[in-house]
This record gives sequence, C-alpha cells and structure tokens, in this order.
Amino acid sequence: MESMGKKKRRPRRSFTPEFKTEIVELCRRGDRSVGQIAKDFDLTETAVRLWVSQAEVDAGEKDGLTSSEREELAA
Repeated sequence: MESMGKKKRRPRRSFTPEFKTEIVELCRRGDRSVGQIAKDFDLTETAVRLWVSQAEVDAGEKDGLTSSEREELAA
C-alpha cells in the first residue's frame, strides 16, 4: 500500500524538439501563464519552465550551456 503523502510518479515521457518549441512559443506569447499552459497540455510546470529557460540560453538571451553543448558533454 502506498503511503499517504506520496504522489504517484508518472512515467517519464519524451517530447520532440518541435513540441517543446511550440510550448515555449505559447509561453512567450503571454496569453496564458506557464502554469495554465502546463495544465492545458498535462505537463509539469517545472518541465515547461526548464524548456523556456533552455530556449533563452539557446537564443543567447541568457548565460548557460546551449543544447548542443549539453549533448557534446553527454557524449
């Protein structure tokens, strides 16, 4: 039996770069909050915020490792 406070972990899903880009664009448009977009697409708010943050790094708007640099490090 599961303990009361534990949320059931959802299986890890993977998303295409195109899907992530679409979600980031929706966030940037500003029609809805990140939380609302996450809810609408059954995503976690944390994941959406990470995608937006990574998109800003990739676009050179924010310091950090770009997606391609991350892939290179992982290799």
